[in-house]
Parts: sequence; structure tokens; C-alpha cells
Amino acid sequence: MDIARKFKPKTILLWQKVADHPEAQRIMRLFPSAKVRIIEHQRKPPSPEMSTAQALLAGKRTLMIGQTSSFVGRFDGRLGANLHCCPYYKLVPISNGCPYYCTYCYLAFVYRKYSPFIKININYDTMFKQIRKTISLTRNKISFNMGEMLDSLALDHITNLTDKLVPFFSGFSNAYLMLLTKSSNIDNLLAIKPNEHTVVSWSLNAQKPVELYEPGTASLSERISAAKLCQDKGWRIRFRIDPGILYQNWQAGYAELIEKTLTQTTPENITIGMLRLLPGHFRLAMDTYGNRARRLYDHKFVKGGADGKLRYTPKERINFYSFLIDMIRSFDKEVSISLCRETREIWEILKNRCEPKKCNCVVW
Repeated sequence: MDIARKFKPKTILLWQKVADHPEAQRIMRLFPSAKVRIIEHQRKPPSPEMSTAQALLAGKRTLMIGQTSSFVGRFDGRLGANLHCCPYYKLVPISNGCPYYCTYCYLAFVYRKYSPFIKININYDTMFKQIRKTISLTRNKISFNMGEMLDSLALDHITNLTDKLVPFFSGFSNAYLMLLTKSSNIDNLLAIKPNEHTVVSWSLNAQKPVELYEPGTASLSERISAAKLCQDKGWRIRFRIDPGILYQNWQAGYAELIEKTLTQTTPENITIGMLRLLPGHFRLAMDTYGNRARRLYDHKFVKGGADGKLRYTPKERINFYSFLIDMIRSFDKEVSISLCRETREIWEILKNRCEPKKCNCVVW
């Protein structure tokens, strides 16, 4: 069940420099029961009385309203000598986390020490200036991925960012907004006119991994239903089946995922990836989520990617990808299929079945 629409922060951290900003005041009015604290600094380390795990969980109910000097960041696609990824721009109006409790979330580990909160950066004029400047530097197609560092739609009913960004991107011939979500929070999208310059993508998983490792997110059926509603409305849709997670009889779960998805929708792309874990993330996940994390990590992972992350063995990944590709092709012969942040070894084996320049985060 998607908890995003019921999100209510227990505490609002209000940066003093935006305390009188109309947008800050509007957001605070949505949560009259929240405790508001005026803060002088936007980086706020956890209380020394809290463990890192406790701070992570408390941060799911803590909202900071502030500003940032950097909404747009370039990702050049370079993850090391043996990993493939396409370059794009990250768009980060909301930072540090989201209201969901995904066990494997690397953002929880990255932000654990100094940002135990969800932050909305409300200096939108700066965001639009930075996007315009970035677009002006090229005549080529350019992708702005708003799903790399945040869930694009989980809090959209609070920020109304799609209301602002979708019409904005429609004014450029070569710029595209890429949304990625585990949410069914699509009311704003259904209320505005779609255009070719916004692509809406859902991160999907088999229902068992959703239940075990993605608490609070929309169920598989809810995500597919949301995607169908958006496609029927005229939105471009894609799917990212990532992170693929092995469990007993995983084939049945992922076969059901493909059947449900492709009998109800016609995506323009499906990108597939498998679980990738930062080695240091394990202790934090164990401390935070207990048995749920133990079950996830109860596997013989290996290093092999230049990013240093733990992965399933190459044989397991090839078997997983081959199974999903076969299933996808049994329903859809035309949809482009790609792999997410995989090694060149895996790409070489599947080179005739996947398209390296046609994946979730970019346009082509």
C-alpha cells in the first residue's frame, strides 16, 4: 500500500532564510500538527543520543524546507573501466531521501551522517535558470533525470513539481524530463496535459520483493494500474525492473510481473538491473531493518564491477536477464530492452538482445 499520500512529517525543519517564503508557508499549512523548528544551518547531523539507524528512521518523518545552490548535476556515465551507463543530467529539487523504507536504498547510506531528513529545495527560480543554462549549451537531445536521487512522484501532491516542470520542458525542442517512481501518486499527472518531453517510468519488482524489501511503496498492481492510467491519458511510459532480487521460485514471481505489465500497458522501454549493494551498507541496513536486511543479504555476493558494489555472480545475472528477456519478448516483440549499470562482460553476452543506448534514463 502506497503510504506517500498519507505522509505527515512529525517535525519540520525550517531554514531561517526561507521562513517567510510563500512556498514554505504553503507547505507548512499542509501539516498543522507538525513541530516546526527554525534552523540556522541546512546540514544537520543526527543527535548524538541517536544511533545512525534511529536517525534514518526518524528522518522519514522529518521534513526540511530550504534551498540549494545546485539543482542540476552532470552524470558522465563513467562508473569505471568495465561498467556501462549512459550520460545524463540529474535534477534534484528534493534531496536526501523519501518516505519509503526500501531495505537496499543506497541513498540511506550515502546521506546517513549529515542529512537525516527529507529536504524540499524551494528556490525554484534558481532551478529553472540552471536548467535553461544547461539546455543552452547543446543542440543535442538532453535528459534531466529526476529519479536518480529521489522518488519523482512520492511527494508530488505536496510539492506540485510536475505542475511546474512538465509545461516548462514542453517549451524546448531538445530537452526531456525523466520521472521515475515506486508510487501510484499520479493525480497531478492526470490533471495536466501530457507532452512528448516528459517520460514517466515505474520501478517495478515482483510482488514478493515489494512486500519484503520495499515497505510503504505502491504494490505491483498499484504501479501497473497507475502506469496504465497515465498511458491512457497520453503520457510516454517506461519500466525499470531493478533491482532484480533472487529468492526461491523467483521465476514465477517475475513471470507474473511481466505478464501483468505487458497485458495492460505498452511501454517504450524496459530496463533491467539486479541488486547492487555498497559493502558498508549492510551494517546500517541490519541495524535499521533487522531480519528483513538479513534475508536480503543472505547470499554469496561478489565484487566484479568497477564501482566496488556487491552483486550476484555473473552466471546468476545472465540467467536472470535471459529469463526476463524471453518473457518480455513472448508478449512484446518491439519494446526496447536495456540493462542497468552492468559490466561489459554481461553486455557482450547479451549484445544481440539488448540495446545499450536505449535505456530508462535517456532519450534517443
